[in-house]
Amino acid sequence: MKKDIAITVLASAAYLLLCIVLVGFKTEQLFLVAFFNILYYASPGSRKFITGFSVFILYWVIFDFMKAFPNYRYNAVHIESLYRAEKYLFGIHTNGTVITPNEFWLQHQSVFLDAMSGFFYLCWVPVPLLFAGYLFYKNRDQFLQFSLTFFLVNMIGFVVYYVYPAAPPWYVQQYGFLFNAWTPGNTAGLHRFDELFGVHVFQSLYAKSSNVFAAMPSLHASYLAVVLYYSIKSRMTIVSILAAVIMLGIWFSAVYTSHHYILDVLAGIICAIAGIALFQKLIARNGRTRLLFDGILYRIV
Repeated sequence: MKKDIAITVLASAAYLLLCIVLVGFKTEQLFLVAFFNILYYASPGSRKFITGFSVFILYWVIFDFMKAFPNYRYNAVHIESLYRAEKYLFGIHTNGTVITPNEFWLQHQSVFLDAMSGFFYLCWVPVPLLFAGYLFYKNRDQFLQFSLTFFLVNMIGFVVYYVYPAAPPWYVQQYGFLFNAWTPGNTAGLHRFDELFGVHVFQSLYAKSSNVFAAMPSLHASYLAVVLYYSIKSRMTIVSILAAVIMLGIWFSAVYTSHHYILDVLAGIICAIAGIALFQKLIARNGRTRLLFDGILYRIV
């Protein structure tokens, strides 16, 4: 127990110190530390739960710290080239001109699609977390596989963010092809959902965006694909159907709201497939990786 206390205290202090140095102190950081420590010491069951979900906490910490290292510092941001590629591959001919699918939907908005897109986008993170929680109590082995695959998919996506910084469609619509490093996060078409229901959900979320030039790949497109794979693998028919519907809804909403190009969505799908395939290969064929996996699994069973 003394060793556990020392490790958690040092880890908590190190995290808060890094927050202050890298991104500035925020009350939610203190809440995260308190939440982790309370569950870790509350009971043996809650300790296993928070230990298992530490994978998601680590993902969030890395995502948050990316604010300190914006990808446009390391590679040129792709703005016009991506827009031109989207128009070339998926352009829609209308009124004697060619427009991107995002521009097409800007001209064909509807209250129903605004509401639907907002609801689907709200499922982006909660559904994977709820699915993980369900797996935790149903099948710890599948829970850990899902969690680590989720983490791996994100790490692949984050690497691509830095290798290929890319502006989203709404950026071109508002700023053209000129690069502006100080562009704030933007709700794009999701502001219509906020206005429709008189809320500030997406305004609050996108005000905390780590980097607006991280449109490629669309991890929005990745998450439910991972959920779908593991729900099928776990033979959860109803969950698989729901995951497929939400996944398709998010893919459409990403384009409809001008948050992503179709190319971004396709890249997100490829990212999910690559993460799933790589993790399954590591578990199946690498003895050391499997041994490490079993060691982590032992901590949460």
